[in-house]
Amino acid sequence: MENGFWEALNDPAKKPIAVELDAPDSPDLTGYLAGAKELVDAGAALITVADCPNGKPGLDSSMAAARLHRDLGVQAMPHLTCRDRNRNAARALLLGLGSEGVEQVLLVTGDPIPAEQRETIHAVYDFTSRTFIRYAAETGLFHIFGALNVNVRNFDHQLELARQKLENGAVGFFTQPVLTARALENLKKAYETLDGRIMGGIIPVVSQRNALFMNEHIAGVDVDPEIVALYEGADRARGEEIAERVSMAVAREIAPYIDGFYLMTPFGRTGLMARIMGGLKTEGLAQ
Repeated sequence: MENGFWEALNDPAKKPIAVELDAPDSPDLTGYLAGAKELVDAGAALITVADCPNGKPGLDSSMAAARLHRDLGVQAMPHLTCRDRNRNAARALLLGLGSEGVEQVLLVTGDPIPAEQRETIHAVYDFTSRTFIRYAAETGLFHIFGALNVNVRNFDHQLELARQKLENGAVGFFTQPVLTARALENLKKAYETLDGRIMGGIIPVVSQRNALFMNEHIAGVDVDPEIVALYEGADRARGEEIAERVSMAVAREIAPYIDGFYLMTPFGRTGLMARIMGGLKTEGLAQ
């Protein structure tokens, strides 16, 4: 199968769109596959699947990616964490993904296990994401990506970790969402200094409660107070209107410093993501 995402990512005239659509906590993928098809029809070149975000179990990201690839014929990329597997399990999983024709992986540390579950569930963390990247590179099966947190204050340290990931076999990065001036400046610095492809993160904020929760509870995400204030008193429809407007403004700001867009779907709202992708294409920001 042709890999349109990878081809577009390496074409200076194009900026492909990747969309994160997290798998459900149910074995029934009927609705999930329908949502993914809506995203692909709207212009997504790649669907990414988080690996048990916030440390809470859901349907396995690798199995979801394999189903997306097999059932819909789309390019899919699972996020794989160091949190839940040792080296043997990691290599076995990578070989299985290769057998399913999955060509991209995003290798990350992983969110910590929720505090209330730590007495019964224990994280593994036998190796770092940089080591995981080296393991995956040894298979020769994948385009390997790492995470890049543009929201941290000590961004020079993030850049050093990113360089190590590139040395170990990564080809590029998917960034955390850009919703502050600091994040934008860090993204510019990364684009100027890193020799790897950069997919710039955008997450539509859909309500004031959503924004406050991300600021307080989601590691690696910062929302500017001015953006938070925009949602005061907004109902769902108004919240989505603001989300589209803010996401498009972010897209315009980050476009000169990225090789593609990485959109993160809030609460399974694929219709909202399709409208944002339509805006990116109408304005010529994404191809």
